[in-house]
Amino acid sequence: MRATERWLPRSSSTKLWIRTIALGVLVAAGAGGCGYTASTALLPPHLKTVAIPVFENATTEYTLEQDVTQAVIARFVKDNHLRVVDERSANAVIKGRITGYKNSVFGFSAANRTQEYRVTISCSVLFKDQVKNREIWSEPSLVKTANYYVVDVPGQKARTELDGRQEAITKIADEILSRSVEGW
Repeated sequence: MRATERWLPRSSSTKLWIRTIALGVLVAAGAGGCGYTASTALLPPHLKTVAIPVFENATTEYTLEQDVTQAVIARFVKDNHLRVVDERSANAVIKGRITGYKNSVFGFSAANRTQEYRVTISCSVLFKDQVKNREIWSEPSLVKTANYYVVDVPGQKARTELDGRQEAITKIADEILSRSVEGW
């Protein structure tokens, strides 16, 4: 007989009771471990809509403002906690300004040839409650990066600067959404 079995009665109803308790513990642990999910309860109840005007572009990168704006809009549409509308009818607004763009060498091969680059995009972002006319959050220097290899390396195919740029833009959109709907 094992040590854990010494203190347990051997009746089938006790075993059923223990199994029920164990199942309850597992269900509770599973429910608590589902990760972070945004719910409308995390937002003030009066915020139902958001406007996302085109970001300003203080860089020389052509169409970067459109790419970032579209990515942020797409994240909010997919998330569906705040409906994207025009600025005049919105409860909240997200305003952004792209302040920096850099594509720089990040890694070399053994033969001293460039093989890895890093795209860095910087923005300033403001999320404002237009109903109560107050700033909810702002970030004067939101910086996201993405590395990409220009040659095939084990486990990863060669990519272009546009691939790195899109990955950094996606990270910016994810961060803006996260801070807006989960940051309460």
